[in-house]
Amino acid sequence: MKNIYKNIIVCFSFMALLTSCETELDLSNPTALSLEELLQTDDGFIALSNGVLDAYQKIPANEFLLTELRSDNVRANSENGNFPAISAYNVDPNNGDVATYYSNNMHVIKHANTIIDNRFLAPESQQYTVGEAYFMRALSHFNLVRAYQNVPYIDKVLDITNEEALEYPQLAEAEVYEKIINDFKTSIAYLNDAEQNRYRPSKGAAICLAAKAYLSQPNPNYTEAELLLASVVENNTSYGYNLLYTERNNAVDFDGITDVLTDQEYYANLIVDFGHVFGNQISNGYTDGVLDGSWSNNAGFEINNEVIFSIAYDLVSSDNYVTSDSGLNDQVETDSESHSFAMTLQGPSNGVNIATLDFLEVMNPELQPVRFYASINALSYNPADITNDTFNAKFPTDGEIGDNDWIVLRYADVLLLYAEAIIGNNDSTTDSRAIEAFNEVRFRAGLEEVANLTKQQLLDERRVEFVYENQRLYDLVRFGVADEVLVKFSAENSLNYTSPKKYLPFPQREIDNLPNFYSQNSGY
Repeated sequence: MKNIYKNIIVCFSFMALLTSCETELDLSNPTALSLEELLQTDDGFIALSNGVLDAYQKIPANEFLLTELRSDNVRANSENGNFPAISAYNVDPNNGDVATYYSNNMHVIKHANTIIDNRFLAPESQQYTVGEAYFMRALSHFNLVRAYQNVPYIDKVLDITNEEALEYPQLAEAEVYEKIINDFKTSIAYLNDAEQNRYRPSKGAAICLAAKAYLSQPNPNYTEAELLLASVVENNTSYGYNLLYTERNNAVDFDGITDVLTDQEYYANLIVDFGHVFGNQISNGYTDGVLDGSWSNNAGFEINNEVIFSIAYDLVSSDNYVTSDSGLNDQVETDSESHSFAMTLQGPSNGVNIATLDFLEVMNPELQPVRFYASINALSYNPADITNDTFNAKFPTDGEIGDNDWIVLRYADVLLLYAEAIIGNNDSTTDSRAIEAFNEVRFRAGLEEVANLTKQQLLDERRVEFVYENQRLYDLVRFGVADEVLVKFSAENSLNYTSPKKYLPFPQREIDNLPNFYSQNSGY
């Protein structure tokens, strides 16, 4: 299994299973400890921190449905129950995915708060786990505020028997962001000397996500975001961050016929690079200037310099895969994931990762020679058939027992966020720092550089670079054009988007649990 939270799973009741870092989990003979006993063990805080990361594995399982499926990139077919309703912006407050996504993030927050509440007991050697807890608490609240807007910010383990939840009302969006940013900044101090591990929170990841929160809040703070991102971009080698990118003079000559490397051969090299970011490799095959093989996951590529923070999964032939609504006692959560079921080769059976015709107008072999073949199942692409279903190729492992890691943050995102912060409230910029950062991402995609960068170009670039990575909807909101883009998209496709529906309904279950305390979002 991948070296991530392998040794311990912390259950909902904070029962822990202890084993060595060097061996796989053995669930047949677990050693169960109470929280009090766990905090007295040598590695108790490591166990708790692994439990936070383990709990987060359920988050990606339905995030795609609630984010990418509600953008103009992706649609659902009309025969799969709940999914077309989500795609058409007909989400109900009682929707199971809406409620489960909320509770799964709150579950991570509860685990994180267990560490934070007991942080003064953490030994010196395990102080980094406190930083990880602040980071994960911030990250899950960041998920919630972007999805539901006005949410409570939970900063302690609540005693539900004492109705402590009544002390945590829904907060205004700006207040939530303030607390998120403070948590990310607190985590930076604790993680300052922590070893870099792309499967665990790090100082660099905390800096970049704090900057993304600054850009995402109702009144973006471009200055603070720029300073934070500059500290990473201008020192990327010290952090070990870089794009996966092959220089032309180091590229592979695929046809071997001449000594001249064609543009098509160079694009093929860049396609391979782009695939490796996601841990994917393509089978051998190069015909008529195009890579014609199929993608598969290769765990050896998943730890690379472009990935800053990711959630690890492993391929296991088991029914006990992680789902959004599975419990913690009935499976090995580090084994495998279900996010791939909706987003991979089995996508056609669920019909939820189909590229919209609108998206295929900008993501095609002519306009995107590199990203198209690394992001789209080229075998299903047929522009002559407007009803053809074209699927995702970024997560190619088959079905619910896939082993694609879920990337939370990668360096391409950081570069484009940096350019975004520099542009700020302007429509364009010629600032060399923004241009250089933007062009790095363009070069890897086999595209020409720009000398003047507009905000629209930046948004367009993010759309094709991060398709199927659950970014598009939040990009539209952050750039202030969600209503403009999605109203038009909705009208053209007979959907039901209205301005309030850029946010999900607050789960009815939460409202019912505390009557007359939480309010439903507008539009539901």
